[in-house]
Amino acid sequence: MSDPVLEIRGLRKAYGKIEAVRGVDLTIQPGEIVGLLGPNGAGKSTLFQIAAGLFAPDGGEVRLFGLDYRGNSSAILRRLGVVFQSRSVDLDMTVFANLAFHGNLFGLTGKLLRERIAEATALLEIEDLVKQSVRTLSGGNQRRVEIARALLNAPDLLLMDEPTVGLDPVMRRLVVTHMEKVRASRGTSILWSTHLVEEVERADRIAVMKAGEVVSESTPAGLCAATGATDLTQAYIRLTGGNAAVN
Repeated sequence: MSDPVLEIRGLRKAYGKIEAVRGVDLTIQPGEIVGLLGPNGAGKSTLFQIAAGLFAPDGGEVRLFGLDYRGNSSAILRRLGVVFQSRSVDLDMTVFANLAFHGNLFGLTGKLLRERIAEATALLEIEDLVKQSVRTLSGGNQRRVEIARALLNAPDLLLMDEPTVGLDPVMRRLVVTHMEKVRASRGTSILWSTHLVEEVERADRIAVMKAGEVVSESTPAGLCAATGATDLTQAYIRLTGGNAAVN
């Protein structure tokens, strides 16, 4: 088996007396789509931010592509794509200008930059929007621009933190389909953080978080079998003791 693209061991992070992440283990293999599923406040975003290199953990180990962030952040970030929960595109720039600016940060210029933009926008089916101002786009299309931007450096691992917040059910399903295409066409590994069960129903594995801990990790079918549930929504409710979000 190939080395993991992400390996987290005994991860801990606290904010004052509040333990946001408590001894979490999580591994993602090349080409896997892994769902990080849990209610709001479960610690998903904190784990995501540590994996993205934004915060240092209080304890435990985080390795991406076999490397620790300490002394290797540039090498890691060259192979990493990130889609944050909060929108981060420039609304007053065109789609192309947003993507070109981001590509320049990775040293992409000229023909290669144009090719990468063309590939990413075609994959996300927004190639006919590249000349439009981002402000004129729907929320769903703005989100697709952000995902396209995260793909420009051809990442080996894509981190997505609640990527469909504010989108309607049709657009959420479309984003899921797009990410399955990304994995199929590029072999990209994906960590998908969400509180919406439907988004990760077709993931290879799901780690369910509650109160800073991973309370169960398996395939969707495995979670159902372990909890005696008839579907993933029921399994999620039994594991977290709450209602499944379906908005």
